[in-house]
Amino acid sequence: MADLLKLAKLPRSTFYYQQQALQAADKYQQLKDQIRMLFERHRGRYGYRRITAELRQLGHHVNHKLVQRQMGMLGLKSLVRPKKYRSFKGEVGQAAPHELQRQFTAKAANQKWVTDVTEFNVAGEKLYLSPVLDLYNGEIIAFETSKRPVFDLVNSMLKKALAKLGPEDKPMLHSDQGWHYRMPAFQRQLRERELVQSMSRKGNCYDNAAMESFFATLKRERVYHEHYYTHAQARASVFEYIEVFYNRKRRHSSLGYTSPVEFEASLN
Repeated sequence: MADLLKLAKLPRSTFYYQQQALQAADKYQQLKDQIRMLFERHRGRYGYRRITAELRQLGHHVNHKLVQRQMGMLGLKSLVRPKKYRSFKGEVGQAAPHELQRQFTAKAANQKWVTDVTEFNVAGEKLYLSPVLDLYNGEIIAFETSKRPVFDLVNSMLKKALAKLGPEDKPMLHSDQGWHYRMPAFQRQLRERELVQSMSRKGNCYDNAAMESFFATLKRERVYHEHYYTHAQARASVFEYIEVFYNRKRRHSSLGYTSPVEFEASLN
């Protein structure tokens, strides 16, 4: 070794310093492998906090700052948040007052619902998604998809959601001022079930921030990682994400890193 150091004109102290540095870096190699495995398993949908929760579930006692640092070194990060579909088409029908007042929490299920419409690109065409989300646990109660943003897209979603209510359930339903929600047929169904309708103020996306957040999460965690060639393929992907992953498996930070279904079950 001494001869090699002399030949390379490298001081002994420098050699051992670099050797120790490499050994120190390698002590996180197993953790990095676990992080990369979890990141790829969830198709890049998880940031450092949810990766930390997964690691702890597997028995690793790690700090979220360490996981964040290792993910940065591995170049693992989420995609940017997308823009959303705008459904406002002028003064059609009757607008409802802003009853929700940005109070995005609920004390029980079926007290406050939010809804909206978003769109995806599918082989140069569009696929529209209309879901309704419960502000109690973030669960998607019902959803519908369509090739066009027609009234039946939203009306069908509403019928599915109302079918899940008990006789005493009367949630407030909040949306933007999109023409779908101002239609007499839509508003009549809410009145028949004695549901309060709430609408965002015109041009104010923050009034429906919870729904905006879900759309951003869906696109960041699923849509931007897929290449859809048919509407059937896109629908199947969205269904799997919402019904199998988001509602039942995805760890929500606001729910103590449990899924919406797990959170509600834990309180019953």
